Amino acid sequence: MEISSTITETEPQKFALPVDSEHKATEFHLFSAAAPHMRAFHLSWISFFSCFVSTFAAPPLLPIIRDNLNLTATDIGNAGVASVSGAVFARIAMGTACDLFGPRLASASLILLTAPAVYFTSIASSPISFLLVRFFTGFSLATFVSAQFWMSSMFSGPVVGTANGVAAGWGNLGGGATQLIMPLVFSLIRDIGAVKFTAWRIAFFIPALFQTLTAFAILIFGQDLPDGNYQRLQNSGNKQKDKFSRVFYHGITNYRGWILALTYGYCFGVELTVDNIIAEYFYDRFNLKLHTAGIIAASFGLANLVSRPAGGVLSDMMAKRFGMRGRLWALWAVQTLGGVFCIILGQVGSLTASIVVMIVFSVFVQAACGLTFGVVPFVSRSMDYICLRSLGVISGMTGGGGNVGAVLTQLIFFKGSKYSKETGITLMGIMIVCCTLPIFLIYFPQWGGMFCGPSLEKIATEEDYYLSEWSSKEQGKGLHQASLKFADNSRSERGRRVHSQTLSSNATPSANV
Repeated sequence: MEISSTITETEPQKFALPVDSEHKATEFHLFSAAAPHMRAFHLSWISFFSCFVSTFAAPPLLPIIRDNLNLTATDIGNAGVASVSGAVFARIAMGTACDLFGPRLASASLILLTAPAVYFTSIASSPISFLLVRFFTGFSLATFVSAQFWMSSMFSGPVVGTANGVAAGWGNLGGGATQLIMPLVFSLIRDIGAVKFTAWRIAFFIPALFQTLTAFAILIFGQDLPDGNYQRLQNSGNKQKDKFSRVFYHGITNYRGWILALTYGYCFGVELTVDNIIAEYFYDRFNLKLHTAGIIAASFGLANLVSRPAGGVLSDMMAKRFGMRGRLWALWAVQTLGGVFCIILGQVGSLTASIVVMIVFSVFVQAACGLTFGVVPFVSRSMDYICLRSLGVISGMTGGGGNVGAVLTQLIFFKGSKYSKETGITLMGIMIVCCTLPIFLIYFPQWGGMFCGPSLEKIATEEDYYLSEWSSKEQGKGLHQASLKFADNSRSERGRRVHSQTLSSNATPSANV
Protein backbone atom coordinates (compact mmCIF):
# COMPACT_ATOMS: atom_id res chain seq x y z
CA MET A 1 0.00 0.00 0.00
CA GLU A 2 1.58 3.30 -1.06
CA ILE A 3 0.07 6.73 -1.21
CA SER A 4 2.18 9.51 -2.68
CA SER A 5 2.08 13.26 -3.01
CA THR A 6 4.15 15.62 -5.10
CA ILE A 7 7.29 16.90 -3.35
CA THR A 8 7.71 20.59 -3.99
CA GLU A 9 11.24 20.96 -2.69
CA THR A 10 14.39 18.91 -3.03
CA GLU A 11 15.43 17.56 0.39
CA PRO A 12 18.66 15.92 1.53
CA GLN A 13 18.34 12.13 1.51
CA LYS A 14 18.50 11.68 5.27
CA PHE A 15 15.21 9.79 5.65
CA ALA A 16 14.04 6.45 4.28
CA LEU A 17 10.83 8.07 2.98
CA PRO A 18 10.49 11.18 0.81
CA VAL A 19 9.79 14.24 2.97
CA ASP A 20 8.52 17.80 2.60
CA SER A 21 10.12 21.01 3.87
CA GLU A 22 9.10 20.12 7.45
CA HIS A 23 10.66 16.65 7.09
CA LYS A 24 7.20 15.07 7.30
CA ALA A 25 6.85 11.98 5.12
CA THR A 26 4.97 12.55 1.88
CA GLU A 27 4.41 8.82 1.30
CA PHE A 28 2.84 6.19 3.52
CA HIS A 29 4.35 2.69 3.22
CA LEU A 30 2.16 0.47 5.34
CA PHE A 31 4.50 -2.50 5.59
CA SER A 32 7.68 -0.53 6.24
CA ALA A 33 9.23 -0.07 9.69
CA ALA A 34 11.67 2.65 8.58
CA ALA A 35 12.72 5.12 11.26
CA PRO A 36 11.46 7.55 12.25
CA HIS A 37 8.16 7.89 10.37
CA MET A 38 6.92 4.33 9.93
CA ARG A 39 8.44 3.17 13.21
CA ALA A 40 6.38 5.83 15.00
CA PHE A 41 3.31 4.61 13.11
CA HIS A 42 3.70 1.01 14.24
CA LEU A 43 4.53 1.93 17.84
CA SER A 44 1.50 4.21 18.04
CA TRP A 45 -1.08 1.74 16.77
CA ILE A 46 0.29 -1.25 18.71
CA SER A 47 0.33 0.68 22.00
CA PHE A 48 -3.18 2.02 21.40
CA PHE A 49 -4.30 -1.50 20.47
CA SER A 50 -3.02 -2.82 23.82
CA CYS A 51 -4.93 -0.13 25.71
CA PHE A 52 -8.14 -0.98 23.87
CA VAL A 53 -7.66 -4.65 24.71
CA SER A 54 -7.23 -3.79 28.40
CA THR A 55 -10.14 -1.34 28.60
CA PHE A 56 -12.63 -3.72 26.99
CA ALA A 57 -11.29 -6.98 28.40
CA ALA A 58 -14.19 -7.16 30.88
CA PRO A 59 -17.31 -6.97 28.63
CA PRO A 60 -16.84 -10.38 26.89
CA LEU A 61 -16.49 -12.03 30.33
CA LEU A 62 -19.39 -10.15 31.96
CA PRO A 63 -21.72 -13.17 32.11
CA ILE A 64 -19.09 -14.83 34.36
CA ILE A 65 -17.99 -11.71 36.25
CA ARG A 66 -21.55 -10.61 37.06
CA ASP A 67 -22.28 -13.99 38.67
CA ASN A 68 -19.04 -13.91 40.67
CA LEU A 69 -19.45 -10.32 41.94
CA ASN A 70 -23.27 -10.31 42.04
CA LEU A 71 -23.49 -7.38 39.63
CA THR A 72 -26.89 -5.91 38.81
CA ALA A 73 -27.80 -4.36 35.46
CA THR A 74 -27.21 -0.95 37.05
CA ASP A 75 -23.77 -2.01 38.33
CA ILE A 76 -22.81 -3.20 34.85
CA GLY A 77 -24.08 0.02 33.29
CA ASN A 78 -22.19 2.17 35.80
CA ALA A 79 -18.96 0.24 35.18
CA GLY A 80 -19.39 0.67 31.43
CA VAL A 81 -19.82 4.42 31.84
CA ALA A 82 -16.82 4.55 34.19
CA SER A 83 -14.61 2.78 31.66
CA VAL A 84 -14.96 5.63 29.17
CA SER A 85 -15.59 8.65 31.42
CA GLY A 86 -12.09 8.93 32.88
CA ALA A 87 -10.59 9.36 29.44
CA VAL A 88 -12.66 12.51 28.81
CA PHE A 89 -10.28 14.68 30.81
CA ALA A 90 -7.32 12.37 30.30
CA ARG A 91 -7.50 12.97 26.55
CA ILE A 92 -7.48 16.75 26.94
CA ALA A 93 -4.58 16.47 29.38
CA MET A 94 -2.80 14.10 27.00
CA GLY A 95 -3.12 16.61 24.20
CA THR A 96 -1.48 19.31 26.28
CA ALA A 97 1.22 16.88 27.46
CA CYS A 98 2.02 16.03 23.84
CA ASP A 99 2.30 19.73 22.99
CA LEU A 100 4.68 20.36 25.87
CA PHE A 101 6.67 17.12 26.30
CA GLY A 102 6.17 15.13 23.08
CA PRO A 103 4.07 12.05 22.25
CA ARG A 104 6.77 9.54 23.23
CA LEU A 105 7.02 10.42 26.92
CA ALA A 106 3.34 11.33 27.20
CA SER A 107 2.00 8.04 25.86
CA ALA A 108 4.52 5.75 27.58
CA SER A 109 3.92 7.44 30.93
CA LEU A 110 0.15 7.06 30.73
CA ILE A 111 0.39 3.41 29.69
CA LEU A 112 2.64 2.61 32.64
CA LEU A 113 0.43 4.54 35.06
CA THR A 114 -2.74 2.70 34.03
CA ALA A 115 -1.29 -0.83 33.72
CA PRO A 116 -1.61 -1.50 37.50
CA ALA A 117 -5.39 -1.02 37.24
CA VAL A 118 -5.53 -3.89 34.73
CA TYR A 119 -3.58 -6.13 37.11
CA PHE A 120 -5.83 -5.11 40.00
CA THR A 121 -8.93 -6.23 38.09
CA SER A 122 -7.95 -9.76 39.07
CA ILE A 123 -8.61 -8.97 42.74
CA ALA A 124 -11.91 -7.06 42.33
CA SER A 125 -14.34 -8.36 44.93
CA SER A 126 -17.35 -6.04 44.79
CA PRO A 127 -19.32 -3.85 42.38
CA ILE A 128 -17.45 -0.76 43.64
CA SER A 129 -13.99 -2.25 43.19
CA PHE A 130 -14.98 -3.52 39.72
CA LEU A 131 -16.18 -0.02 38.77
CA LEU A 132 -12.95 1.57 40.03
CA VAL A 133 -10.59 -0.70 38.10
CA ARG A 134 -12.59 -0.15 34.92
CA PHE A 135 -12.54 3.60 35.53
CA PHE A 136 -8.76 3.82 35.96
CA THR A 137 -8.06 1.37 33.12
CA GLY A 138 -10.14 3.57 30.82
CA PHE A 139 -7.68 6.44 31.25
CA SER A 140 -5.37 4.52 28.93
CA LEU A 141 -7.67 5.30 25.98
CA ALA A 142 -6.13 8.77 26.00
CA THR A 143 -3.22 7.20 24.11
CA PHE A 144 -5.43 7.72 21.08
CA VAL A 145 -4.56 11.42 21.27
CA SER A 146 -0.82 10.76 21.36
CA ALA A 147 -1.19 8.39 18.40
CA GLN A 148 -2.99 11.00 16.28
CA PHE A 149 -0.59 13.73 17.41
CA TRP A 150 2.36 11.54 16.50
CA MET A 151 1.01 10.78 13.02
CA SER A 152 0.22 14.44 12.36
CA SER A 153 3.81 15.27 13.37
CA MET A 154 5.34 12.63 11.09
CA PHE A 155 3.21 12.74 7.91
CA SER A 156 2.48 15.53 5.44
CA GLY A 157 -0.99 16.87 4.60
CA PRO A 158 -1.73 14.76 1.51
CA VAL A 159 -1.25 11.49 3.46
CA VAL A 160 -1.95 12.53 7.06
CA GLY A 161 -5.57 11.39 6.85
CA THR A 162 -4.41 7.94 5.79
CA ALA A 163 -1.76 7.75 8.52
CA ASN A 164 -4.20 8.88 11.21
CA GLY A 165 -6.93 6.56 9.95
CA VAL A 166 -4.79 3.42 9.81
CA ALA A 167 -3.07 4.09 13.17
CA ALA A 168 -6.36 4.70 14.98
CA GLY A 169 -8.22 1.99 13.08
CA TRP A 170 -5.69 -0.70 13.82
CA GLY A 171 -5.53 0.49 17.41
CA ASN A 172 -9.30 0.29 17.71
CA LEU A 173 -9.04 -3.31 16.53
CA GLY A 174 -8.23 -4.04 20.15
CA GLY A 175 -11.89 -3.52 20.97
CA GLY A 176 -12.81 -6.39 18.67
CA ALA A 177 -9.76 -8.55 19.31
CA THR A 178 -10.41 -8.56 23.06
CA GLN A 179 -13.85 -10.05 22.40
CA LEU A 180 -12.01 -13.08 20.99
CA ILE A 181 -8.88 -13.04 23.16
CA MET A 182 -10.46 -12.90 26.61
CA PRO A 183 -13.00 -15.76 26.17
CA LEU A 184 -10.21 -17.86 24.61
CA VAL A 185 -7.74 -17.13 27.43
CA PHE A 186 -10.49 -17.75 29.98
CA SER A 187 -11.33 -21.12 28.39
CA LEU A 188 -7.69 -22.20 28.28
CA ILE A 189 -7.12 -21.34 31.93
CA ARG A 190 -10.32 -23.09 32.95
CA ASP A 191 -9.42 -26.18 30.91
CA ILE A 192 -6.03 -26.32 32.64
CA GLY A 193 -7.87 -26.81 35.91
CA ALA A 194 -8.91 -23.46 37.36
CA VAL A 195 -12.52 -22.94 38.42
CA LYS A 196 -14.37 -20.34 36.34
CA PHE A 197 -14.42 -17.70 39.10
CA THR A 198 -10.62 -17.95 39.32
CA ALA A 199 -9.98 -18.33 35.58
CA TRP A 200 -11.42 -14.93 34.65
CA ARG A 201 -9.18 -13.25 37.22
CA ILE A 202 -5.99 -14.89 35.94
CA ALA A 203 -6.97 -13.97 32.38
CA PHE A 204 -6.49 -10.26 33.11
CA PHE A 205 -2.74 -10.70 33.52
CA ILE A 206 -2.44 -11.15 29.74
CA PRO A 207 -3.68 -7.68 28.66
CA ALA A 208 -1.86 -6.09 31.62
CA LEU A 209 1.49 -7.54 30.58
CA PHE A 210 0.92 -6.68 26.92
CA GLN A 211 0.17 -3.06 27.82
CA THR A 212 3.29 -2.78 29.97
CA LEU A 213 5.57 -4.11 27.23
CA THR A 214 4.27 -1.60 24.66
CA ALA A 215 5.21 1.29 26.96
CA PHE A 216 8.82 0.13 27.16
CA ALA A 217 8.90 -0.35 23.38
CA ILE A 218 7.88 3.29 22.88
CA LEU A 219 10.55 4.55 25.26
CA ILE A 220 13.28 2.44 23.68
CA PHE A 221 12.45 2.69 19.97
CA GLY A 222 10.25 5.80 19.61
CA GLN A 223 11.12 9.31 18.45
CA ASP A 224 8.89 12.39 18.91
CA LEU A 225 9.56 14.21 15.64
CA PRO A 226 11.31 13.53 12.34
CA ASP A 227 14.39 15.41 13.53
CA GLY A 228 14.57 13.94 17.04
CA ASN A 229 13.00 14.01 20.51
CA TYR A 230 11.55 17.15 22.09
CA GLN A 231 14.19 17.45 24.80
CA ARG A 232 17.14 17.22 22.41
CA LEU A 233 15.62 19.69 19.95
CA GLN A 234 14.82 22.16 22.73
CA ASN A 235 18.33 21.88 24.14
CA SER A 236 19.84 22.49 20.71
CA GLY A 237 17.57 25.46 20.05
CA ASN A 238 15.79 23.81 17.08
CA LYS A 239 12.46 23.76 18.90
CA GLN A 240 11.02 26.60 20.91
CA LYS A 241 9.48 25.78 24.27
CA ASP A 242 5.91 27.08 24.26
CA LYS A 243 3.86 28.31 27.22
CA PHE A 244 1.00 26.17 28.50
CA SER A 245 -1.36 29.16 28.61
CA ARG A 246 -0.74 30.01 24.94
CA VAL A 247 -1.08 26.39 23.86
CA PHE A 248 -4.35 25.94 25.73
CA TYR A 249 -5.82 29.30 24.71
CA HIS A 250 -5.31 28.82 20.98
CA GLY A 251 -6.83 25.35 21.21
CA ILE A 252 -10.03 26.06 23.12
CA THR A 253 -10.86 29.29 21.27
CA ASN A 254 -11.09 27.58 17.87
CA TYR A 255 -14.78 26.78 17.34
CA ARG A 256 -13.97 24.14 14.72
CA GLY A 257 -12.41 22.00 17.44
CA TRP A 258 -15.62 22.09 19.47
CA ILE A 259 -17.76 21.06 16.51
CA LEU A 260 -15.46 18.16 15.72
CA ALA A 261 -15.54 17.16 19.40
CA LEU A 262 -19.35 16.98 19.22
CA THR A 263 -19.49 15.01 15.99
CA TYR A 264 -16.72 12.68 17.13
CA GLY A 265 -18.81 11.97 20.20
CA TYR A 266 -21.30 10.29 17.91
CA CYS A 267 -18.94 8.21 15.82
CA PHE A 268 -16.12 7.14 18.14
CA GLY A 269 -18.35 7.61 21.20
CA VAL A 270 -20.86 5.25 19.63
CA GLU A 271 -18.11 2.76 18.89
CA LEU A 272 -17.07 2.75 22.56
CA THR A 273 -20.69 2.30 23.61
CA VAL A 274 -21.18 -0.65 21.27
CA ASP A 275 -17.95 -2.25 22.50
CA ASN A 276 -19.44 -2.19 26.00
CA ILE A 277 -22.91 -3.55 25.21
CA ILE A 278 -22.82 -5.66 22.07
CA ALA A 279 -21.62 -9.01 23.46
CA GLU A 280 -24.17 -8.94 26.27
CA TYR A 281 -26.85 -7.79 23.80
CA PHE A 282 -26.41 -10.81 21.52
CA TYR A 283 -25.92 -13.17 24.49
CA ASP A 284 -29.20 -12.15 26.13
CA ARG A 285 -31.42 -11.34 23.15
CA PHE A 286 -30.64 -14.39 21.02
CA ASN A 287 -29.73 -16.84 23.82
CA LEU A 288 -26.26 -17.51 22.44
CA LYS A 289 -23.28 -19.16 24.07
CA LEU A 290 -20.67 -16.83 25.56
CA HIS A 291 -18.04 -17.71 22.97
CA THR A 292 -20.52 -17.28 20.07
CA ALA A 293 -21.67 -13.90 21.34
CA GLY A 294 -18.02 -12.90 21.67
CA ILE A 295 -17.25 -13.83 18.07
CA ILE A 296 -20.21 -11.80 16.78
CA ALA A 297 -19.27 -8.84 18.97
CA ALA A 298 -15.66 -9.08 17.79
CA SER A 299 -16.75 -8.57 14.18
CA PHE A 300 -17.84 -5.04 15.09
CA GLY A 301 -14.43 -4.01 16.40
CA LEU A 302 -12.45 -6.04 13.87
CA ALA A 303 -14.02 -4.06 11.05
CA ASN A 304 -11.54 -1.35 12.07
CA LEU A 305 -8.93 -3.32 10.15
CA VAL A 306 -10.26 -1.67 7.00
CA SER A 307 -13.10 0.73 7.88
CA ARG A 308 -11.34 3.48 9.81
CA PRO A 309 -8.27 3.40 7.53
CA ALA A 310 -10.69 3.59 4.58
CA GLY A 311 -12.14 6.74 6.12
CA GLY A 312 -8.67 8.29 6.25
CA VAL A 313 -7.90 7.28 2.67
CA LEU A 314 -11.29 8.63 1.49
CA SER A 315 -10.58 11.93 3.26
CA ASP A 316 -7.23 12.29 1.45
CA MET A 317 -8.78 11.30 -1.88
CA MET A 318 -11.58 13.85 -1.52
CA ALA A 319 -9.06 16.52 -0.52
CA LYS A 320 -6.94 15.81 -3.57
CA ARG A 321 -9.93 16.37 -5.83
CA PHE A 322 -12.09 18.86 -3.91
CA GLY A 323 -9.86 20.23 -1.15
CA MET A 324 -10.99 20.71 2.45
CA ARG A 325 -14.60 21.03 1.31
CA GLY A 326 -14.41 17.47 0.02
CA ARG A 327 -13.17 16.24 3.41
CA LEU A 328 -16.13 17.90 5.15
CA TRP A 329 -18.77 16.57 2.73
CA ALA A 330 -17.39 13.05 3.00
CA LEU A 331 -17.40 13.20 6.81
CA TRP A 332 -21.02 14.37 6.97
CA ALA A 333 -22.30 11.82 4.43
CA VAL A 334 -20.54 8.78 5.91
CA GLN A 335 -21.43 9.57 9.53
CA THR A 336 -25.07 10.24 8.65
CA LEU A 337 -25.29 6.87 6.89
CA GLY A 338 -23.79 5.29 10.00
CA GLY A 339 -26.66 6.77 12.01
CA VAL A 340 -29.22 5.40 9.58
CA PHE A 341 -27.83 1.86 9.85
CA CYS A 342 -27.72 2.17 13.65
CA ILE A 343 -31.45 2.95 13.61
CA ILE A 344 -32.06 -0.10 11.42
CA LEU A 345 -29.99 -2.31 13.75
CA GLY A 346 -32.33 -1.52 16.62
CA GLN A 347 -35.36 -2.48 14.52
CA VAL A 348 -34.38 -5.83 13.01
CA GLY A 349 -35.34 -8.92 15.00
CA SER A 350 -33.51 -11.88 13.48
CA LEU A 351 -29.99 -12.96 14.35
CA THR A 352 -28.73 -13.06 10.75
CA ALA A 353 -30.15 -9.65 9.86
CA SER A 354 -28.77 -8.14 13.07
CA ILE A 355 -25.26 -9.40 12.29
CA VAL A 356 -25.33 -8.09 8.71
CA VAL A 357 -26.68 -4.67 9.68
CA MET A 358 -24.24 -4.43 12.59
CA ILE A 359 -21.28 -5.03 10.28
CA VAL A 360 -22.48 -2.42 7.75
CA PHE A 361 -23.14 0.02 10.61
CA SER A 362 -19.63 -0.60 11.99
CA VAL A 363 -18.02 0.17 8.63
CA PHE A 364 -19.71 3.57 8.33
CA VAL A 365 -19.36 4.71 11.94
CA GLN A 366 -15.68 3.70 12.05
CA ALA A 367 -14.94 5.28 8.67
CA ALA A 368 -16.42 8.51 10.05
CA CYS A 369 -13.79 8.40 12.80
CA GLY A 370 -11.06 8.23 10.18
CA LEU A 371 -12.63 11.07 8.22
CA THR A 372 -12.77 13.24 11.34
CA PHE A 373 -9.03 13.02 11.85
CA GLY A 374 -8.49 13.85 8.21
CA VAL A 375 -9.76 17.33 9.15
CA VAL A 376 -8.30 17.75 12.65
CA PRO A 377 -4.63 18.33 11.63
CA PHE A 378 -5.66 21.47 9.73
CA VAL A 379 -7.80 23.10 12.43
CA SER A 380 -5.20 24.75 14.63
CA ARG A 381 -3.38 27.61 13.01
CA SER A 382 0.03 26.54 14.30
CA MET A 383 0.09 22.84 13.59
CA ASP A 384 3.63 22.29 12.49
CA TYR A 385 6.13 19.86 13.92
CA ILE A 386 8.48 22.52 15.30
CA CYS A 387 5.81 24.82 16.76
CA LEU A 388 3.04 22.36 17.63
CA ARG A 389 1.20 25.11 19.42
CA SER A 390 -2.31 23.64 19.68
CA LEU A 391 -2.35 20.37 17.74
CA GLY A 392 -2.40 18.33 20.95
CA VAL A 393 -5.17 20.42 22.50
CA ILE A 394 -7.37 20.17 19.39
CA SER A 395 -6.70 16.42 19.16
CA GLY A 396 -7.44 16.09 22.87
CA MET A 397 -10.67 18.07 22.61
CA THR A 398 -11.86 15.98 19.70
CA GLY A 399 -10.81 12.70 21.29
CA GLY A 400 -12.34 13.76 24.60
CA GLY A 401 -15.55 14.52 22.75
CA GLY A 402 -15.63 10.87 21.70
CA ASN A 403 -15.58 9.79 25.33
CA VAL A 404 -18.18 12.39 26.34
CA GLY A 405 -20.47 11.00 23.65
CA ALA A 406 -19.92 7.48 24.98
CA VAL A 407 -20.65 8.53 28.56
CA LEU A 408 -23.83 10.43 27.68
CA THR A 409 -25.11 7.71 25.36
CA GLN A 410 -24.63 4.98 27.95
CA LEU A 411 -26.13 7.09 30.74
CA ILE A 412 -29.20 8.00 28.70
CA PHE A 413 -29.91 4.80 26.79
CA PHE A 414 -28.09 1.84 28.39
CA LYS A 415 -27.95 2.46 32.14
CA GLY A 416 -30.45 0.38 34.11
CA SER A 417 -33.68 -0.85 32.55
CA LYS A 418 -35.38 2.34 31.32
CA TYR A 419 -34.91 1.27 27.69
CA SER A 420 -34.41 -2.14 26.18
CA LYS A 421 -31.07 -2.43 24.39
CA GLU A 422 -32.74 -2.55 20.96
CA THR A 423 -34.65 0.68 21.72
CA GLY A 424 -31.48 2.29 23.02
CA ILE A 425 -29.65 1.36 19.81
CA THR A 426 -32.40 2.96 17.69
CA LEU A 427 -32.35 6.18 19.72
CA MET A 428 -28.57 6.22 19.52
CA GLY A 429 -28.83 6.17 15.73
CA ILE A 430 -31.13 9.20 15.78
CA MET A 431 -28.58 11.02 17.94
CA ILE A 432 -25.83 10.24 15.40
CA VAL A 433 -27.82 11.83 12.56
CA CYS A 434 -28.68 14.95 14.58
CA CYS A 435 -25.22 15.52 16.06
CA THR A 436 -23.57 15.28 12.64
CA LEU A 437 -25.43 18.33 11.29
CA PRO A 438 -23.10 20.96 12.87
CA ILE A 439 -20.42 19.97 10.35
CA PHE A 440 -22.31 22.38 8.08
CA LEU A 441 -20.98 25.23 10.24
CA ILE A 442 -17.26 24.49 9.81
CA TYR A 443 -15.67 27.10 7.57
CA PHE A 444 -12.05 27.84 6.67
CA PRO A 445 -11.54 31.33 5.16
CA GLN A 446 -8.85 30.09 2.79
CA TRP A 447 -10.68 26.91 1.68
CA GLY A 448 -14.38 27.41 2.36
CA GLY A 449 -17.01 25.16 3.94
CA MET A 450 -19.60 22.67 2.77
CA PHE A 451 -21.85 25.26 1.13
CA CYS A 452 -19.59 28.28 0.73
CA GLY A 453 -16.38 28.81 -1.17
CA PRO A 454 -13.26 30.51 0.23
CA SER A 455 -13.38 34.09 1.40
CA LEU A 456 -12.51 36.67 -1.22
CA GLU A 457 -11.89 39.34 1.40
CA LYS A 458 -9.61 39.74 4.42
CA ILE A 459 -7.94 36.42 5.38
CA ALA A 460 -7.94 34.29 2.25
CA THR A 461 -4.55 32.61 2.14
CA GLU A 462 -2.96 29.79 4.10
CA GLU A 463 -0.21 32.12 5.32
CA ASP A 464 -2.64 34.64 6.80
CA TYR A 465 -4.71 31.94 8.47
CA TYR A 466 -1.85 30.04 10.09
CA LEU A 467 0.13 33.15 11.09
CA SER A 468 -2.84 34.83 12.79
CA GLU A 469 -2.04 33.05 16.08
CA TRP A 470 1.47 34.53 16.22
CA SER A 471 1.88 37.99 17.72
CA SER A 472 4.08 40.56 16.02
CA LYS A 473 6.60 40.11 18.81
CA GLU A 474 6.74 36.35 18.21
CA GLN A 475 7.04 36.89 14.48
CA GLY A 476 9.87 39.34 15.14
CA LYS A 477 11.73 36.50 16.87
CA GLY A 478 11.15 34.26 13.87
CA LEU A 479 8.96 31.80 15.76
CA HIS A 480 6.46 31.78 12.91
CA GLN A 481 8.83 30.40 10.28
CA ALA A 482 7.72 26.79 10.72
CA SER A 483 4.09 27.88 10.36
CA LEU A 484 5.00 29.37 7.00
CA LYS A 485 6.28 25.97 5.93
CA PHE A 486 3.10 24.31 7.13
CA ALA A 487 1.00 26.90 5.30
CA ASP A 488 2.89 26.20 2.09
CA ASN A 489 2.49 22.43 2.50
CA SER A 490 -1.24 22.77 3.23
CA ARG A 491 -2.00 24.37 -0.14
CA SER A 492 -3.13 20.91 -1.27
CA GLU A 493 -6.34 21.56 0.68
CA ARG A 494 -7.39 23.90 -2.12
CA GLY A 495 -8.09 20.91 -4.33
CA ARG A 496 -6.91 19.53 -7.65
CA ARG A 497 -5.60 22.77 -9.22
CA VAL A 498 -2.81 23.13 -6.68
CA HIS A 499 -1.01 20.23 -8.36
CA SER A 500 -1.14 21.72 -11.82
CA GLN A 501 -0.11 25.30 -11.31
CA THR A 502 2.24 27.41 -9.20
CA LEU A 503 0.25 29.61 -6.85
CA SER A 504 1.52 32.73 -5.19
CA SER A 505 0.83 33.21 -1.49
CA ASN A 506 -1.91 35.73 -2.33
CA ALA A 507 -3.71 33.63 -4.95
CA THR A 508 -7.43 33.06 -4.59
CA PRO A 509 -8.23 29.47 -3.51
CA SER A 510 -9.86 27.56 -6.33
CA ALA A 511 -11.36 24.35 -4.95
CA ASN A 512 -15.03 23.89 -5.61
CA VAL A 513 -17.41 21.13 -4.70
